[in-house]
Amino acid sequence: MTQEEIVDLLTGKIKLVRTELGYTQDKMADILGISKKTLVQIEKERMKASWTVIVAMCALFRNSDILNHALGGNPLDVMELVVHEYVAVPKEKTWGGHVWWKEIDSRKGYRLQQNVISQHFRILDQNDYRVYSSFEENEARKRLKEI
Repeated sequence: MTQEEIVDLLTGKIKLVRTELGYTQDKMADILGISKKTLVQIEKERMKASWTVIVAMCALFRNSDILNHALGGNPLDVMELVVHEYVAVPKEKTWGGHVWWKEIDSRKGYRLQQNVISQHFRILDQNDYRVYSSFEENEARKRLKEI
């Protein structure tokens, strides 16, 4: 996914997230650092949210069911991949890919999975900790072989 694709996908979710959390337009605009007028324009789909607004929403509301379902998991993980192209530091324990993931390959207890929504790849260790993520399948397969 690209920044533009994420902006397109999540601009239409801002009102849903606001409603999910029970916030008024005034409160949501204040939280996101934009004017109420701008928020109204975004919610009425007269304009797109900026990348900065989308990142702020994902960071501040990363536990939102709306955002997690839209991106197939933790929104910050997807944001991090888009910005850095890959992530190769051990991360938090996952649920092992029971939702939103299909297994692509496995070696020596490590599993390569692909997210069915965002299409990014990750490698989990034998204890379901994420050790690598990328949007590039070839790079993910190469990393799996190196492990």
